[in-house]
Amino acid sequence: MAATEKMLDEEIRAAEGIVRVLEDAGIDMVFGIAGGNMGRLYDALYDHKDTIRAVLVRHEQLASVMAEVYGRLTGKPGVATGQGIFMLANGLLGALEAHFGSSPMLVLTDFSDVAPFTQHAPYQSGTGDYGAADTKQTLAGVTKHTSTAHTPAEAVHATQLAIKHALSGDRGPVGVIYHSGCFAGTIDPERRPHLYPTGHYLPAKLPADAASIAAAANAISAADRPVIIAGNGVRIAQAYQELQSLAEANGVAVATTASGKGVFAETHPLALGVCGNFGQATANACIGDADLVLAVGTRLGPADTANENPALIDPTRQTLIQIDVEPKNVSWSFPCDTVVVGDAALALAQLADAIGPVSAETVTARKAALETHRAQHGFFQDPGYGADDVPIMPQRLFAALHEVMADDALVTCDAGENRLFMTHYFQTKSPDSLLMPGIGAMGYAVPAALAGKLVYPDRQVIAVTGDGGFGMAQNGLMTALDEDIPITVVILNNSALGWVKHGQGNRTIASTFKEMNFAKIAEAMGCRGLRVEQPQNLAGALQEALAGDRPTVVDVVTSFEPSFRDVTSPLTQS
Repeated sequence: MAATEKMLDEEIRAAEGIVRVLEDAGIDMVFGIAGGNMGRLYDALYDHKDTIRAVLVRHEQLASVMAEVYGRLTGKPGVATGQGIFMLANGLLGALEAHFGSSPMLVLTDFSDVAPFTQHAPYQSGTGDYGAADTKQTLAGVTKHTSTAHTPAEAVHATQLAIKHALSGDRGPVGVIYHSGCFAGTIDPERRPHLYPTGHYLPAKLPADAASIAAAANAISAADRPVIIAGNGVRIAQAYQELQSLAEANGVAVATTASGKGVFAETHPLALGVCGNFGQATANACIGDADLVLAVGTRLGPADTANENPALIDPTRQTLIQIDVEPKNVSWSFPCDTVVVGDAALALAQLADAIGPVSAETVTARKAALETHRAQHGFFQDPGYGADDVPIMPQRLFAALHEVMADDALVTCDAGENRLFMTHYFQTKSPDSLLMPGIGAMGYAVPAALAGKLVYPDRQVIAVTGDGGFGMAQNGLMTALDEDIPITVVILNNSALGWVKHGQGNRTIASTFKEMNFAKIAEAMGCRGLRVEQPQNLAGALQEALAGDRPTVVDVVTSFEPSFRDVTSPLTQS
């Protein structure tokens, strides 16, 4: 066996070592704002501009969401960086998304400790001393792990371990906080502790246990009416093809959770759409009728199961199989007959091999049952798709967007009632095609689209947001201009916080906005702005926006009449 080499053969500063670690892990973008001691990191990034792009944002919230989305789409940890106190004030949204959604992410920041005056009426310090904020305690509450580094060598090693933790098991965000001592002095390659190449810290994907695969395969083969529920974990594992191959070979219908929407094309003949509280009636009916449910990369939370309604999932009458990379996640909400612990892509491929050939009669019968459910429950059928109402119905907007966008376009959603409408009415056209905020945070769609366009520069990338969410993230258009990121932003503009206002009934308070023309605001910023008030103008405006080469806002004046109640499953009330 060959001996392990050392990482360094020269004396370097900590910031240079940190950047080399990112580079060796294949991370090619960093999102943030230089400030405090993190300016040292940017000085090192200057010498690595050919391999790592430093993306400047106008607000730390944008950086954190962009890093989370980079991690979700690439499988490599997205890096959000900035001065510690302001990462705490502004930059935790993406970390929360990554924490709840298992996206690999690094939050690299500093203590701003102004040593040797750390304990002397500190200014911006986050050491946790008297008068200071506690950066570590705060980050630890929203990350898998947070470490601190006080010396140059610790800074490099902590960054390597952060990547390891972010990618191991249930992926997620990891914080590293650098003391000013990290940036004072250099790393001597001859002194202990020695540093070793980053590749040794990158975890390998391991196959699932053969016995659990065999048990799952036998159960699926014996089932008459199996169904798959696919969650965001399929996206994290990049298991799109493995999911589709297993479904097609066995004629098994596929529903997704809301956070998993986009991992399986809803135009596919085996698609059921989203299940749960705001999903398709077809999905809920098919799952409720199933004798076996295979849950892949989902924790089966209350919103996915209509508040655990036994008409949807019931372990006393259904066989439940769950695939998850994290042992703690399986048999969490429901007891499972078989649990498969492993990477979703590897486990699905193993499962397909173990099931083997399925008779044509079985596949035909399963597909026929799906078609019956689709016909009975009106799969993606709604009068609003063709409505000529003014203001414009959201369904009409989604139908136009579906029609004109490319098959491989990436759509990012925001939070609020507009997200519920997207969940229910918008039909995805391909895998890896839609992202939405797992924790339901407003202001997500625009930075998510910015990161998506950087990851997929040759694809159309469209942010769909309400006017409330856009108001929180419109500074993202400045980043789009600064960094030449030509996204399209589609705004459902009904001058209200729709979900809130509809929930208030006739006691509305603090939920109505003044009428805004976001197209003119976009133009004033230097973007293209298009305002649509008539439904017949939707297709033309969307086509113009998608054909352009600069950031474009399509401000659609939409009706306030549709409500979240229109897309809420009756199962949530029973």
